[in-house]
Amino acid sequence: MILERKYDIEEIQKRIRYYPVTAIIGPRQSGKTTLAGMLRPDMIFDLENPVDMAALENPVLQLDKEKGLIIIDEIQLKPELFPVLRYLCDKNPECRFCILGSASPDIIKQSSESLAGRISFYVLMGFRKEDLPHSLLEHFHFRGGLPRSLLAPDDTTSVMWRKDYVKTFLERDIPLLGIRIPPYTLLRFWQMLAHYHANVVNFSEIGRSLEISDTQVRRYIEILAGTFMVRLLQPWYANIGKRLVKRPKLYIRDSGILHSLLMIESKDALLRHPKLGASWEGFALEAVVRSIKKNDDEIFFYGVHSGAELDMVWQHGGYAWGCEFKFSDAPVLTKSMHNAVQDLQLKKAWIVYPGQKKYKVKNTIEVIPFDDIPDVWVYD
Repeated sequence: MILERKYDIEEIQKRIRYYPVTAIIGPRQSGKTTLAGMLRPDMIFDLENPVDMAALENPVLQLDKEKGLIIIDEIQLKPELFPVLRYLCDKNPECRFCILGSASPDIIKQSSESLAGRISFYVLMGFRKEDLPHSLLEHFHFRGGLPRSLLAPDDTTSVMWRKDYVKTFLERDIPLLGIRIPPYTLLRFWQMLAHYHANVVNFSEIGRSLEISDTQVRRYIEILAGTFMVRLLQPWYANIGKRLVKRPKLYIRDSGILHSLLMIESKDALLRHPKLGASWEGFALEAVVRSIKKNDDEIFFYGVHSGAELDMVWQHGGYAWGCEFKFSDAPVLTKSMHNAVQDLQLKKAWIVYPGQKKYKVKNTIEVIPFDDIPDVWVYD
């Protein structure tokens, strides 16, 4: 099944029209190469192909006279191309480059420094909710959004694919990024993070459990965040005269990968698992983040030591807005959420749940089904 991914294509085309270089980055197997092919490029180089790698041994000679859109896939395998691209796009304004890569902090830094003012980054994760027909939405939470997992013919195949994905990521992709950590060490660490999913992260506690230093814990988390496997959601920082929680919350970004790390191998097992509510929170949070079209540094959670909390907070149009995520048949307004809405003076808040009915629990707080998360967020 080929899904169109209209929003992603439109956003990337906007960047290609304006910037000499557009970088599509994201986790492995998120559909970057397939989507790039939909852009109708004039030339494609895949640096995992030895022939294409050899062709770019002298990139100036190869690309100097070309016109139109040129795709370079797996750019992280040849980072020395970045300064060459700067020369080429300055010399030949009729040419546009679209580079694809599984991101790492070093690759982003090198490309930003070499192509400052000439490059736009677009993060491509798995499928969006609005990409999917109803027949796939029922599998979305359990399988996650990575195309080969979600489009698998059955849950057993999806589970098998995700196990292989985790193994390949640790044994092949991480070393290709120049990171030298034993795969088993990083797997144990990643599995421990899965148990912190949707919780405030305690670096010292994790370090003690694995007998590693706080510095190593932070480095490993940075690696997983830089490759879009982990989200660190920062706490709301405004001074409201209360003792705010100051440590970030941690999420495994793809729900299917989370379930593999927790060794949840069926939907029935997920429904019985103690992390079901946390799993739903992270899954729905990712959908809302993409719907409101905010960058990662523009969303927060709110928590105070006295107990008030809200899963997600952001600003828009001069007001603060918020979301709570509940795996429940009929969510109700809790005292904790009520206090958070009052503390932050939110314009409006939503409770997202897996049911079918929309209803209000207060004038400024509305319960909405996951399926009703809009393609473009409507503020009212």
